[in-house]
Amino acid sequence: MKVLGIETSCDETGVAVFDTAIGGAAGLRAHAVYSQIALHAEYGGVVPELASRDHVRKLLPLIRQTLAEADLSTRDLDGVAYTAGPGLVGALLVGAGVARSLAWALDVPAIGVHHMEGHLLAPLMEDADPLLGPPQPPFVALLVSGGHTQLVAVDAIGVYRLLGETLDDAAGEAFDKTAKLMGLPYPGGPQLAALAEHGTPGAFRFPRPMTTRPGLDFSFSGLKTQVLLAWQGSDQSEATRADIARGFEDAVVDTLAIKCARALDATGCNTLVVAGGVGANTRLRAKLQADAQRRGGRVCFPRPALCTDNGAMIAFAGALRLEAGQSSDAAVHVTPRWDMATLPPLAAA
Repeated sequence: MKVLGIETSCDETGVAVFDTAIGGAAGLRAHAVYSQIALHAEYGGVVPELASRDHVRKLLPLIRQTLAEADLSTRDLDGVAYTAGPGLVGALLVGAGVARSLAWALDVPAIGVHHMEGHLLAPLMEDADPLLGPPQPPFVALLVSGGHTQLVAVDAIGVYRLLGETLDDAAGEAFDKTAKLMGLPYPGGPQLAALAEHGTPGAFRFPRPMTTRPGLDFSFSGLKTQVLLAWQGSDQSEATRADIARGFEDAVVDTLAIKCARALDATGCNTLVVAGGVGANTRLRAKLQADAQRRGGRVCFPRPALCTDNGAMIAFAGALRLEAGQSSDAAVHVTPRWDMATLPPLAAA
């Protein structure tokens, strides 16, 4: 089954084709992402109306480009998957409208995909370990991005239990806001992580929020405040900026790692899957890989290009559900707020 995936939940336009007949990483026939970073940079954040308009401008050309790279035409498609939520309602409607129209014209099924399920399943597309293959449920998933920080018990595909989540800022949001308060350009998160590479470990040590109390929830707003106070009380030199960035990144990475270890202990699982934009952070990857090796367990990531929002994860997640006989009706439905626990389980094909 060849499935076109469309992602327009926020400020990236993503398109991909996944072929289930090939499967694995090779099943990703082509994918492309157009980022709106330059468009929103002057505003210091995503402007929803501008995001929607830019999706309208870029989506059809990106579909043509992706199909050409896959050496396919629209007539070769067997299904269409699109992000139906959560996300910005206007942006979601652009992708959903195009996807439903295309599916109707081709007389193929379409399915609305949960954005976070797309992230969660992205590592299952990879063949990173030739001996073990892709991770299989049950496992614990850390979904960590600009909009979400969640720990989820994955009992089966489509059977999810929320173990813990952020009570305020998501980890990626904390990266962006911390970078902004120290004067780094938009988008700040990647800039801060790059700056931290030049910082001195331990020069600034910030608290590891909510790690001294039981539970699996997160909180990063207080950490952001601590960084602000440290920055305002410093000489604000470039060296100090790098040292503070390193201290902040270490605090976030340690906090995420501590909570992941607790979640694995609580569920009795030994496999951790990490997805979302912050999953591309090299220090987080190294820390979780070292922890997994020490525990005798396993941690799985998608390739860095598939950590951020992309059409490949939507095509893959949609293909799994379409092959299982699930599809959406002909109406254009989006769900800006959508609890992943309400998703139906993946039925047998």
